[in-house]
Amino acid sequence: MRNLWIMGCVIFTLCTVPQQLKAQAKQNARNLHDLQQEFVDLKFGMFIHFNIPTFMNQDWADPDATPAIFNPKKLDCNQWAEAAKSAKMSYGCLTTKHHSGFCIWDTQTTDYNVMNSPLKRDVVKEYVEAFRKKGLRTMLYYSILDTHHKLRPGHISKAHIEMVKGQLTELLTHYGEISALIIDGWDAPWSRISYEDVPFEEIYRLIKHLQPNCLVMDLNAAKYPAEALFYTDIKSYEQNAGQHISSESNHLPALSCLPVQSSWFWKSSFPTDELKKAEFLVNDNIVPFNKAYCNFILNVAPNTDGLIDSNALEALKAIGKIWTGKPVDATLPAFDAPIVSTNMAKHKPSNSSWSDDMWIMDFANDDNFNFSWKSNPMVKVPWYEVDLLKVESFNMITVADSKSTIKKYRLVYENNGEWKTIFSGENPDKIKIHRFDRVWGSKVKIIVDEFSGQAEIAEFGVYNEQR
Repeated sequence: MRNLWIMGCVIFTLCTVPQQLKAQAKQNARNLHDLQQEFVDLKFGMFIHFNIPTFMNQDWADPDATPAIFNPKKLDCNQWAEAAKSAKMSYGCLTTKHHSGFCIWDTQTTDYNVMNSPLKRDVVKEYVEAFRKKGLRTMLYYSILDTHHKLRPGHISKAHIEMVKGQLTELLTHYGEISALIIDGWDAPWSRISYEDVPFEEIYRLIKHLQPNCLVMDLNAAKYPAEALFYTDIKSYEQNAGQHISSESNHLPALSCLPVQSSWFWKSSFPTDELKKAEFLVNDNIVPFNKAYCNFILNVAPNTDGLIDSNALEALKAIGKIWTGKPVDATLPAFDAPIVSTNMAKHKPSNSSWSDDMWIMDFANDDNFNFSWKSNPMVKVPWYEVDLLKVESFNMITVADSKSTIKKYRLVYENNGEWKTIFSGENPDKIKIHRFDRVWGSKVKIIVDEFSGQAEIAEFGVYNEQR
């Protein structure tokens, strides 16, 4: 009964999105590359982890924690905005829902929300209003993983997907212009919720339909290689999780995040803990990242009163005194558009020329970039093939050549027993992305005509991309 209730609320929410807002959004849509450049130019912002974990001295909250503990008696989002301005930040990003599923806005999709807490105030609304008053952009964080509502591996239902759509619809229609959504807990090694379990392209298209100029950032750098935008508009790196951008080789619009305190959500020791030094944050993060097309977002965790501790306020002021905040010449180079469609080659039957016994063909479409199919060095013209099991339409192929072994190659597909060529030539990129007019076929093959050492493929992708 609860799932039916949620679905009913979500359908109502989706159906009542103001038509005027939809029309206006479509009319004002801007070029994605321009939006990515604009994001890079924002340079520095404030991440605000504030949710039910704040009141548990934990980063990962009990999914059954009662809303009664969410009681920030002195909540003041204006203080947050003033603190951001003191550090010369240009935007904020608030955790609307973290992994335990508690919503800090007035949502109709679940009763597990702030309106059923002692606070009974829409924190998202107060946050966006406070930051906009200070001339700051507003972004929102949203977790796909939701342990309270059992949106986790092995338990995902249609009602869960409708809940996600409903919650994102509320966030993108009730709070004005949202510059970006930072999405977490999706297709990550630790969350194990795939882009098929919760369909990425459906959610991505919904976001762009509601707010075409809202960038979608999925925190998936733990899985996907640094050379292409897989399922994200902005390449995002979480330093605390060991994800570090290369300031020398990065050519994509990027985000790097780090907390000024020792962890994301407030802990009782934070008021007296030593914080990261302003000099380190400016000279080792903001300045070099900005030169490498990377925006830096610093997390500052409000306490259980809903206020930023005095030591964190001083740290932000110190940053503002050291950092000039001046524009940096970081004009984005040309790069391929984000890949957002389902990989039809994933886990399909595959075949290849002779390969080493340890590195056989299934490594090239196992959805894991850390392992590769490797051709035996005795093979002069190695090949790799995926069987789609039926005739499918597709218009994009990707080849993850993580060690740059493949120099010259052909991409072909089979239709009615006839092999036809899509591409023949050279591409030195580690992630080789080929977009072309839609074709129909049941098998797709790469034939490697020139390579170094052993031809290797970490992942082979076939997509039917909406255009």
